[in-house]
Amino acid sequence: MTFTRILAASAAALAFTGIAAAQDYTQPPNFGTYELSSGFMPDPAELEIIAGGNIDAAGIGCTGMITNAPDARLNWSGGELTIGARSEYDTTLVVNAPDGEWYCVDDVNGLDPAIRFNASGQYDIWVGTFWEEPVPAVLYATEY
Repeated sequence: MTFTRILAASAAALAFTGIAAAQDYTQPPNFGTYELSSGFMPDPAELEIIAGGNIDAAGIGCTGMITNAPDARLNWSGGELTIGARSEYDTTLVVNAPDGEWYCVDDVNGLDPAIRFNASGQYDIWVGTFWEEPVPAVLYATEY
């Protein structure tokens, strides 16, 4: 096998490695599972987390470095809800919503991400960073 073929085979193997390490919403969340229903108080509901991970979310079409397991799971009973994160660092948000689709966002409120949803059900949530170094963040949910 020539050096070019070995290099091409190695590159192909590396390309598939990132995809194989996809996020697993069936794993227990890093920071717990929560229940919220319409009219919850206090609003916003907040959870201090450590954002980031060693998996590139590009494998599911998103940006940021995240963990395999979700950071949090939210079981929501109600109408419109915004899920977001705040941090002193640039963060991203990856959500597997009740419809089974993946949603990604970056830089909605300055460098902080937020996504508005309108469906009850289970939301598996990851807060990512642009590097593998973990950073403190606040994950929040609000009806406003």
